[in-house]
Amino acid sequence: MTEQPGGIIDSTFHLLGKIEVFRTRRNAVILAHNYQLGETQDAADFVGDSLELSRKAAETDADTIVFCGVHFMAETAKILSPQKTVLLPDPQAGCPMADMLNVEQLREFKAKYPGRPVVAYVNTTAAVKAEVDICCTSANALKVIESLDADEIIFVPDRHLADYVASNTSKKIIGYPGYCPTHLNILPEDILKTKAQHPKALVIVHPECSRAVIQLADGVYSTSGILRFARESDAREFIIGTEVGIIHRLKKENQDKEFYSPTERAVCPNMKLITLEKLAWALEDNQYPIELPSDIIEKARTAIERMIAIA
Repeated sequence: MTEQPGGIIDSTFHLLGKIEVFRTRRNAVILAHNYQLGETQDAADFVGDSLELSRKAAETDADTIVFCGVHFMAETAKILSPQKTVLLPDPQAGCPMADMLNVEQLREFKAKYPGRPVVAYVNTTAAVKAEVDICCTSANALKVIESLDADEIIFVPDRHLADYVASNTSKKIIGYPGYCPTHLNILPEDILKTKAQHPKALVIVHPECSRAVIQLADGVYSTSGILRFARESDAREFIIGTEVGIIHRLKKENQDKEFYSPTERAVCPNMKLITLEKLAWALEDNQYPIELPSDIIEKARTAIERMIAIA
């Protein structure tokens, strides 16, 4: 690529410079989820999964948190850092799974199974978190379930994570019928085809995948678990069954290893909405701030802190 005035490289350098100026001016910390565009990940102070990032941001002395992710992630950052300004560079960056369960739907679901404790995956809105007993991540879901003094547990909103947890515990898991469309775009035949092309590759998938895909995997991990497994494994090739954005970080951190996505359909369009331009605009114009009622923050924070204490 030729570096010319007004060209792509020149524009990128200009945006990165602008981001740095306003990051300093606002005393901001930039967070990017593992599924974000590579350029957005590279511009961030921290890259990781949603809860990990929110906890890191809470520990900094930053006045402003810019969360390059989706809406529920920025809400979680606000819950853990209510005194800080939290910005989401694109207000349209939502999560289809989180949108499958609102407070009214949760209350109706709970009413069908009275007396059962409710575990909410962090991929939920702040309002839903405020209505549950405890939260969990894909990494600690089983540990959270095992910690509860109950034989039957309601798990929302992802039925596939619920199914995976149920296969690893003696407790009865009552799953809500939500799902991640992106992970369901990964089909068993995609795994088999890619494995045939790369027979030495290990298959590592996220537990939001379908049971049929999970059954073909050599390992099932959260995004942080996938990164750790790839780093510590002696294998040189991996088929990664999750959103393709994580492959940018995997390649960056493991330059002597090869990573393959089983399908080009494993793309979350919402995760790709935040660009360097939108990041720069968010910092420059202080947009778009996350606002939550204080009672929602308090109740949701309790559910998150219960999880942190256990996991």
